[in-house]
Amino acid sequence: MTREGWYRRIIVDLLVWVIAALLCMLWRWVADKSEIVNYWLLFGALAVLWIFFGWLLQLYRPYKNTHLWQSMLSLITDAGILIGLCWWLLPQSHFGLSPRVAEWTILIVGALETLVVIAEHYWKYATNMTVPVMQIEQRENAYVERADEKRRLASINSIHQSVLSVTTEADYYMLRKRARLDSTQTKVICDRTTFSLLQIPDYQYLTIVDMTLLNDMRGINKRLCVINQKLPDDGRYVCCYRPQEYIKSKILSRYPKGLNWLIYSFYFLRKRVIPRLLLTSRLYYDVTNGRKRMLSKTEVLGRLYFCGFEVDEIVPMGHIEYVFAHRKSQPYPQEQIKVYGPLIKLPRICKDKEIKYFYKMRTMHPYAEYIQNYVFDARGGMDIADKSNDDWRITSWGKFLRKYWLDEIPMLINWFKGDIKLVGVRPLSRAMFDTYPEWLQDKRTQTKPGLIPPFYIDHPDTFDELFASEDAYLTEYLQHPVRTDIRYFFKTTYAILTHKTHSA
Repeated sequence: MTREGWYRRIIVDLLVWVIAALLCMLWRWVADKSEIVNYWLLFGALAVLWIFFGWLLQLYRPYKNTHLWQSMLSLITDAGILIGLCWWLLPQSHFGLSPRVAEWTILIVGALETLVVIAEHYWKYATNMTVPVMQIEQRENAYVERADEKRRLASINSIHQSVLSVTTEADYYMLRKRARLDSTQTKVICDRTTFSLLQIPDYQYLTIVDMTLLNDMRGINKRLCVINQKLPDDGRYVCCYRPQEYIKSKILSRYPKGLNWLIYSFYFLRKRVIPRLLLTSRLYYDVTNGRKRMLSKTEVLGRLYFCGFEVDEIVPMGHIEYVFAHRKSQPYPQEQIKVYGPLIKLPRICKDKEIKYFYKMRTMHPYAEYIQNYVFDARGGMDIADKSNDDWRITSWGKFLRKYWLDEIPMLINWFKGDIKLVGVRPLSRAMFDTYPEWLQDKRTQTKPGLIPPFYIDHPDTFDELFASEDAYLTEYLQHPVRTDIRYFFKTTYAILTHKTHSA
């Protein structure tokens, strides 16, 4: 353990002893109002002995090299030694100190230390994911090597039975038509383990049809990256999943009104929130092995784009949706663990075109950032607020947060750090920044962006009006910085308070 680790553990132990001593002395004073000043020296001596024996028993070994049972054994032994010393020494003392008070103090210390030890071991467990970082192999252009021939009838019947074991007849005929199940260039897999995928030869199949629900997979990204490697350039991939919207509607329609939302809230907490938190993610997947998780449309498409695919079409079939995609590129660099918590950092272009990360509350489903262009193209482009019209990537609670500016509260961190000023043009994503004319790009990067943008006053409806609004502010600001920001601040505050504007 490093010197900093030693200091931290000793400070924690001393703090625990102070808390335990105060509790026991308070109990002693309330019980019989006896003299308690003499116990301070006793508790100080016991704290020193606790640290000394703890060092001898290797209680302070690094947690990464220690099992929980070893730490607990050292902890129990340390407490036992001190209790034994109190029984042996205090009856012979002439100070009138009660061994019972010392013993209760030691027991309280042991209980608090147990909580500390368990918490630190759990932190090690929760943050130490055993899944290694996946290495993405770079490759040259690759083309399908297997000839396109029609399968024999026996092979078609075998695929038919395999598909029917996990889905319906209607799904089979849809896949047979759209994915060409009767072609030797199509591979159908029904195994949820990634090991079976590794046995598939590279570039032998033009299409891979994955019949295992993504909801029942652990390590979805790894599976998608393996398939990306197996497919040739522009090779097709078909996957399926049960959308979150279906599960939600099923629960809400099954139970009485009022009770249904309560049940869905607990279900959502267990299936969506707990798997996304840093301290509960690994525990959840170790217990459930990734089965029956809730997946939104945004997350499924985002994972596909993250792993190098481009979506062609989505075919809903009852309670299951099939996604047809093709291999577009190499996957993004894979992280060991990708946790989407409530607070996110987004890259934005600031003064002198420097990229800085801004904090916001998450209002979109996981992996939404990877399908921005897909959503913009499907909805006819982005609007002036850097969003698409009717953006289905936004969650229901995200709409509430955006409506009342709650999602922008964490940007105060950037304000305190000096990344932005109070009033000014807002920091832009790369996609939005590229829509600006070059002359305005240069002009807006001459100054820091702001927390309160000027369009809250003008409320422009088109890009031309937005460009004119920001140009007017920047022109005035570059001439009279302080006066301009003060004037815009009060005008914006008035517009917000009178409900003449809304959050972007």
